[in-house]
Amino acid sequence: MMQIGAAFEAEAGTPVTVSVAGTGTLARQIEAGAPADVFVSADAIWMDYLVDRSAVQPETRETIASNRLVLIGPEDAPDFDYLNEGIAARLKDGRLAMADPETVPAGRYGREALKTLGLWEDVESRLAPMENVRVALASAARGDTPLALVYATDAAIEPDVRVLAVLPAESHPVIEYPAALTLSAGHPQAEAFLAFLKGPEAAKILRSLSFLTDKGS
Repeated sequence: MMQIGAAFEAEAGTPVTVSVAGTGTLARQIEAGAPADVFVSADAIWMDYLVDRSAVQPETRETIASNRLVLIGPEDAPDFDYLNEGIAARLKDGRLAMADPETVPAGRYGREALKTLGLWEDVESRLAPMENVRVALASAARGDTPLALVYATDAAIEPDVRVLAVLPAESHPVIEYPAALTLSAGHPQAEAFLAFLKGPEAAKILRSLSFLTDKGS
């Protein structure tokens, strides 16, 4: 989002202040009246939360990108057929790092995928639930955990991990990132920035960060 903000500033001459935090934290802050013009959510659930509370303008809502879930290990991790071998067998005495399924969108997606693939019961007691995806990513990069379940976009920025498997897209709900104007949006360039987020220049930046978009190349 920082790169998109910088690109918009270069084009429109208007600086963008980006607030980065957990999606639920940001949503609750907006609900409580924190100043914000545009909300970009890490999943549809928190955007729905604000729609239900009349805190965003639903007619401006649009998905700007999507993502995939990947199973990663340290850089020197050997090949791994997780469907046939089973994740628990590779963990041995270790744990599977992933974002907390109770509080973090990535964790919810991961739990749903593992349930769909018939792997959840084997690993539920072997989880190392983390406060966010980046902490799970760092755990695998350091070798603290033999495996981690993270977004493809996070794995792409960490040279000390290796992607061992891409989980089937049909194993979990679509990992989408919706954006919308907040109800209190008052900045004269708020609509222009949202339009930029939905446009081809932002899509190009998102693809360079390994997000998936439906905008032209």
